[in-house]
Amino acid sequence: MNLLGRRDPSIYGTTDLDTIIDDLSAYGRGLGASIAHFQSNSEGVLIDKIQEATNAFDGIVFNPGALSHYSYALRDAISSIDIPVIEVHISNISARESFRNISVIAPVCIGQISGLGSESYRLALDYFIRDLGKLNSDKDESI
Repeated sequence: MNLLGRRDPSIYGTTDLDTIIDDLSAYGRGLGASIAHFQSNSEGVLIDKIQEATNAFDGIVFNPGALSHYSYALRDAISSIDIPVIEVHISNISARESFRNISVIAPVCIGQISGLGSESYRLALDYFIRDLGKLNSDKDESI
């Protein structure tokens, strides 16, 4: 994720992560939501953040990248929290290499959005705000 805009632009596009977050934050503010963003390439750090999110956020929009396909530790972390998680991917993981077709994360998430570029994040945020009515004054939406 930290290399978005430079890594395989034919698959992931040319928009960098900061731009995606800035755009999503502005969109969320327009809907009355606040976005907290966290990015790490470390599986253990991601697990810690997921576990810490329980009392701080209404939902998590999560792009686990390649960890989607083999991280049972992330799966266990998601299944151990009480808040909903939506897995997102910029590329269509089902239309790529066969090892990317299966997500071990998806079964413990409330949904998965993939293949719609950075719009995947906006759609997940829309779901939390509009469809679940998950906007509380004491908690933020999370990405």
